[in-house]
Amino acid sequence: MYRDKQAQERATYLTLTGIFLTAFALFSSRHRRKSDIASLKSRDLVMLGFATYRLGHLISFDKVTEPLRLPFTETKMDDFGAAMTVEARGEGVQRALGELVSCPICSGTWVAAALVYFLNLFPGPGRILITIMGAIGMGEVLHALTEQLSWTATLARKRVGRSG
Repeated sequence: MYRDKQAQERATYLTLTGIFLTAFALFSSRHRRKSDIASLKSRDLVMLGFATYRLGHLISFDKVTEPLRLPFTETKMDDFGAAMTVEARGEGVQRALGELVSCPICSGTWVAAALVYFLNLFPGPGRILITIMGAIGMGEVLHALTEQLSWTATLARKRVGRSG
C-alpha cells in the first residue's frame, strides 16, 4: 500500500511537470516572433519578481486561501511553537498537491509562468496585475525588514541595559 502511495506521488509530480512543460512549449511555439516578454523592461522583471513572491505566499500561507488549500494541507503549530505553518497532508496525489500548494517557491513557479503568459496575452490587464501584486510584495518585504530591524534593535537595547 505504501508503495502505491509513493507511486501516485511520483506520477503526480511527473504529470505536473508535464503540464508545466507542455504549457511552456505551447506558449513558446505560439510566440516565435519578438514578443513583449523578450523586451521586458527591468521594472517589469522586478515587479514580476515581487508579484510572484506575494502570490506564492498568498497561495501557500495566507488565511484567506486556506479553504482552497484545505483538501491538501493542514495548518498547525511549527516544531518550535513560534508560529503556524502549512504542511501537506494525506498520501499519494493528495500529498503531492499539498506539497505544491504549501511551498511558496513551488507555487511561485506556477504563478510566475501564469503571470508571464498573462502579461504577454493581455498586456494591459497583465501590467496592472503585476503592478498591484508587485507593490504589495514590495510592501511585504519592507514590512519584514522593518520588523526584523525593530526586533534586532529591541534585543540590542535589552543586552546593553543588562550589561551596564
